[in-house]
Amino acid sequence: MAAVQPTTASAAPMPGLARVLVQAGRLTTAQADALQKRAGTDKQPFIDVLLGSGIIGARDLAAFCSETFAYPMLDLHAISVAALPHKIIDEKLMQSGRVVALAKRGNKMSVAISDPTNTQALDQIKFQTESAVEPVIVPHDALLRLLHELGKSSAQLMDELAGAESEIQFAEDQEAAATEAPATDIEDAPIVRFLNKMLMDAVNMGASDLHFEPFEKFYRIRFRVDGVLVEHAQPPIAIKDKLVSRIKVLARLDISEKRVPQDGRMRLIVSPTKTLDLRISTLPTLFGEKTVMRILDATQAQMGIDALGYEPEQRALLLDAIQRPYGMVLVTGPTGSGKTVSLYTCLNILNKPGINISTAEDPAEINLPGVNQVNVNDKAGLTFPVALKSFLRQDPDIIMVGEIRDLETADIAIKAAQTGHMVFSTLHTNDAPSTLTRLMNMGVAPFNIASSVILITAQRLARRLCGCKQPLDIAEDKLISAGFRAEEVDGSWKPYGPVGCERCNGSGYKGRVGIYQIMPISPAIEALILAHGNAMQIAAQAQAEGVKSLRQSGLVKVKAGLTSLEEVLGCTNE
Repeated sequence: MAAVQPTTASAAPMPGLARVLVQAGRLTTAQADALQKRAGTDKQPFIDVLLGSGIIGARDLAAFCSETFAYPMLDLHAISVAALPHKIIDEKLMQSGRVVALAKRGNKMSVAISDPTNTQALDQIKFQTESAVEPVIVPHDALLRLLHELGKSSAQLMDELAGAESEIQFAEDQEAAATEAPATDIEDAPIVRFLNKMLMDAVNMGASDLHFEPFEKFYRIRFRVDGVLVEHAQPPIAIKDKLVSRIKVLARLDISEKRVPQDGRMRLIVSPTKTLDLRISTLPTLFGEKTVMRILDATQAQMGIDALGYEPEQRALLLDAIQRPYGMVLVTGPTGSGKTVSLYTCLNILNKPGINISTAEDPAEINLPGVNQVNVNDKAGLTFPVALKSFLRQDPDIIMVGEIRDLETADIAIKAAQTGHMVFSTLHTNDAPSTLTRLMNMGVAPFNIASSVILITAQRLARRLCGCKQPLDIAEDKLISAGFRAEEVDGSWKPYGPVGCERCNGSGYKGRVGIYQIMPISPAIEALILAHGNAMQIAAQAQAEGVKSLRQSGLVKVKAGLTSLEEVLGCTNE
């Protein structure tokens, strides 16, 4: 259909949208007259009465206007409200003219409108902004919803986002800090409710971290759920400073200091039987302070080793190693791979009245009653080496070092392992064999490594498939190229893939499962260490001794239907 350009009311007895619809045969003259008369009686715009009559739908009308007037059409669901340019069009004109600025490039501005015959509004925008206006057709109902959202005040939005009062409580010391804070303005009440709701949502979704992120034109909150960051809310950008101040008050941080990073802690009372610790970190960015809250759940360390996902033979090797009277057990993997939970689980198994356990951490993430936990503080001079030297004068049985970062820490830890103590620690390496070469590269003598390290475990966390999973038909050659042996791909089993349901929020995954490489230091591997063998040689020897690589361990989980092949390929590499 040829494009029709809007004309003035004098060109025809029936003005605007009604005339165009009659000309196109979408309305009869009688229908148009009746609707126009009703609009005048009810003092409503013609388009509202037209859509209310049911003669034509909002999406059909938008498609008709787009074709007739040769203007592009847009689905407003694809637009983020926070990303729209603000205050370009006067608020009053935006609401009365039913127009929304979508984007501005140079002297051209795209404007969302549902009635392109409303030339008066378009002319007013052109005059007010001194820009060339480019109309974009959108469905009328979607435009009204968008205008409603843009017309709300920040307080209204906060009340809607926060909802009803949540049942969350803070520990008594945090509540006392909150009462001492200067935040007495009544406007802070929505902030308090909103933060409480975000924390409860995070707990209910099983999130491990909350990210509060300010940007130039919007403010977003993301949760890390099962290792993946997902956007949860976009509150008004005007609240960013008050929200950070509220968090700082609860974490006993300096609310006046915004130029340097700060770290703190707070405690949530989720229920009479469950308390969560939160580690708080603030970071100055270009548009405000980004705040990350890490949820530390002490119950994770009490789940027991069976819940972590070790295969039976792997579990037996680990339990045998940690029960030894002396030696070193190392846990390796990237940040967020579950190393801390694995270490705490081992400590929880060994935590008995007759055992003296001391840990040096940066910082201590989970509180373990019965374990002497020390937070290292580099500024105060309490470093890992200093803490370790002190531990050796405290009659320890078991020592845990949060991370071996340098030669001095490694030397003291190894000497402790050689002198009758069991030592646990972590390193950031990709797999178990490369951990040994990393220690050598640090400058640790090979004979010290061979005589102290008794077992290394490398690990990853893969997302666990939800109960809505379904079997997939994957070609045999693809399974073999992923690492399955030809005899394993015999058609007796099928890999599962994610589907998505309400329980898993549509992701297809719920929770996570550990993938492990457990490598005991055998006499043959000791010989390779003493001969300055590299990681490839050590890995080959470990394979010959039956040690599964991370990929192979992950494929076991795929065959068992616990996770998907895509997930394992994503978190392991070979």
